[in-house]
Formats: sequence, C-alpha cells, structure tokens
Amino acid sequence: MRVLQVVNDMHRAGLETMLMNYYRNINREDIQFDFLTHRAYKSDYDDEIISLGGKMYYAPRLYPQNYLQYFKWMRTFFYDHPEYQIIHSHIDTMSYLPLLAAKKARIPVRIAHSHNTSIDKDFKYPLKQFFRTQITSVANEYCACGQEAGKFLFGYHRFKVIPNAIETDQFVYNEKNRNDVRKKLKLIDKFVIGHVGRLSYQKNHRFLIDIFEELYRYDSNARLLLIGTGEKEKELRDRVHHYGLDQVVYFLGSRDDVNELYQAMDVFVMPSFFEGIPVTGIEAQFSGLTCLFSDKVPKEVNFSGNCKFISLNKKKSEWILEIMKEKTFENRAAKSQKVTDSCYNIKNAYKILERYYKELGSQIE
Repeated sequence: MRVLQVVNDMHRAGLETMLMNYYRNINREDIQFDFLTHRAYKSDYDDEIISLGGKMYYAPRLYPQNYLQYFKWMRTFFYDHPEYQIIHSHIDTMSYLPLLAAKKARIPVRIAHSHNTSIDKDFKYPLKQFFRTQITSVANEYCACGQEAGKFLFGYHRFKVIPNAIETDQFVYNEKNRNDVRKKLKLIDKFVIGHVGRLSYQKNHRFLIDIFEELYRYDSNARLLLIGTGEKEKELRDRVHHYGLDQVVYFLGSRDDVNELYQAMDVFVMPSFFEGIPVTGIEAQFSGLTCLFSDKVPKEVNFSGNCKFISLNKKKSEWILEIMKEKTFENRAAKSQKVTDSCYNIKNAYKILERYYKELGSQIE
C-alpha cells in the first residue's frame, strides 16, 4: 500500500519532522509513504525519503492565480498514478484544494489532517476561511494532532487523534551533551532561553525578542537562541539590531542537531498566536526543559507537567518573572526520563497510524 502524503515542502520543521518520525518507524514492507509537495525546490528530507523507498512529486504553488493550472496538473497526476488510493493532506484549510482534486479523481480515501487551531492572516486568509467551511465536503476521513485542532477544522465531525510523536531517545537529557554544546556556542555560565520554530507570524517572535530585550537589562548573562528559518527573518534580525542585541541573540537557522541544542537551554519559551500540538514543545519536554507557552497553545501539550501558560495580554514583566524562575537548575535528567513512556514516543505511536492505514486499506474495494 502506498499512501500519498500532501505537504507544502519537506524542510526540517515540526509537521515535516513528525511525518519523518512515523515514516522511519512504520513497517515499510506493508505501507510506503510518497510525498506531494507544493514547492518546486528540493527540501531537507527529500534524499532520506528516496533512500527509504519513497517518491517525491512537486505540484504547482497554491496561489489563487495558479488554481486552474493546479487542478489540471492534479488531474493528470491522478490519471498517471492510479496506485494512490489513500491521500493524506497536512496543509490544514488549504487541504481543501488537493482533496477536491482527489475527489474529482475518485480517490476512495481522502484524509484531512488538522495541525493548528487558527489560520495565518496572510493574503489568502479569506480563501482559507472559506476552505475551512468546505473541508468536510471533500474529505471523508479526519485526523488531528489534538482535540482543539480537530474541533477547529472539523467542528462536530468525529476525528482520529494522531500524536505528534518524536524519537525520544534523541532528546533524553545528557549532561555531557549540554556542556559540549554550551562550550561550542560560548554559553558556559550563561542563562539560555530557547525557541525552536519557523520564523513566521504564528510563532510571535517579535514579542519574544521584546521580552528578551527587557530581561537582558536585568540580567546581562542571558542569551536567546532562535532556531528555524522563515519569512520574518530579516524583520526579526532588524529588530534585534535595533535593540543592540546582535551579540546575545543567536539566529541558528535550520539545524539537524536540534536535539542537542535543547540540552544547552535552561528554559523553552513559545509565545505563539496559535498552535495545534507543537512538536518542538514535545521535544523540549522530553529533554527535561520547563516550557513557557502562551495561553493560545492547547494545554493538551502539557503531558509532562512541566509546562506553564501565560496570557499574551500579560505585561512583559510577568513573562520575565516566570522565565527568571528557571534560573535555578533542576534535575533535568530525572524530569526527562519520567516521560519516556508517553504516547508521544514514536515507538508507541507509530502503531496507531499503521493500524489506521491498514483498516482504511481493508475497506477499499
């Protein structure tokens, strides 16, 4: 059975990394993943996908001016690839478009997967709002990373929760790794605030940088690690430069050693405007970090008991007070080991998706 996973691209980000975790662990003798992206370029995970037996396809961008071209391309694609009887789309409200094309091509199983609890306010916002109302007219199976994400996209329709699971062994706290990374980044004896996420509107980095600017005035030993890339990078770099913080805010880009970078942090901060179940929040907890989230992040993420939630309406000083509480070093190794049996451990979770696909496959005539 080959399942077509529909994404924007396969760069190193939360959703994409989660998919790769499932792909590496699922029984590929029975179930093979192929990926349809909406970018013309090669992404970080493409080579690994091909090495695991998967295929990559590059569809036109989902811009409104491309829609006629897109549906023509998709019609030809499904005609040329009758092997795809299950399509699993991960692009939230925009899943309406590939799933509509799949419905027209009479693909029997069309899965919409919700990964968020709101919508980016970009130029496609009105269209995305409309697509959200129509998603259940083109999908016939529904999945979500959590309860709030599922209710946001599917309303009262029943959906299946697929945990945003990770390779936990890579994230378990290790004192030696912590010291090595901190030495390499010149962070010995520093108080390190960390964030991992795409540099986009959703993640609210501007507020995080504003918090850090005020915190740094109280504690010049503080450092901020920003891991990720995105369309807001220049704007955020300019803001850091405006504050004169270029030497203490680290833009580390897209990394393949994120698991080790968590070790160097003292606290994980994510003041997002909206989230589903952030994969990076799961990773941070497995590494034994206390996580400070905005109140827009679903409380379902707090599987370890080591998360705090603060309103975005609170003053910066209140955020700073909570961050500074983490200067007292705790036994992270014990906190990290405590959660290894969670449903977010891919060694447990991959079986959920494997059984789901097999059940769907058995229903196809």
